[in-house]
Amino acid sequence: MASYNRVILVGNLTQDPELRYISTGTAVTDLRLAVNDRRRNAEGQWVDETTFVDVTLWARQAEVACQYLSKGSSVLIEGRLKLDTWETQDGQKRSKLRVVGERMQMLGSPRRESGAAPSGGGGDAYQESYSPSNEEAAPAPPADDDIPF
Repeated sequence: MASYNRVILVGNLTQDPELRYISTGTAVTDLRLAVNDRRRNAEGQWVDETTFVDVTLWARQAEVACQYLSKGSSVLIEGRLKLDTWETQDGQKRSKLRVVGERMQMLGSPRRESGAAPSGGGGDAYQESYSPSNEEAAPAPPADDDIPF
């Protein structure tokens, strides 16, 4: 039987990400993402619905998220669903569905450490992406003096 586990979300962070390291030295951060949906109800009125999703990022993606994202930042997350299960101290079984982020793309303006406004005006065109597959740098374009005309 075939199966497919893929999630793509665009939303805003509900709090600042906090970076931590596990015993092997790998970075990890947990994000809480608010995803808004707007639809018409049975009476034809617009209803806003917000879904809160927990996302876990690992390694360099976790570090990048903590460096550049803050509460309210817009982000696109692509990943997979994972069900966590545990038992409480009083013996009750609990479970929680979360997203393990495999690709992250920041949307909107970058966070500025100094509080300075981004140069060049608007700043809405800022995008940065990190994915394990794009770690290698692209080759540099040829210098202008190499062009034969």
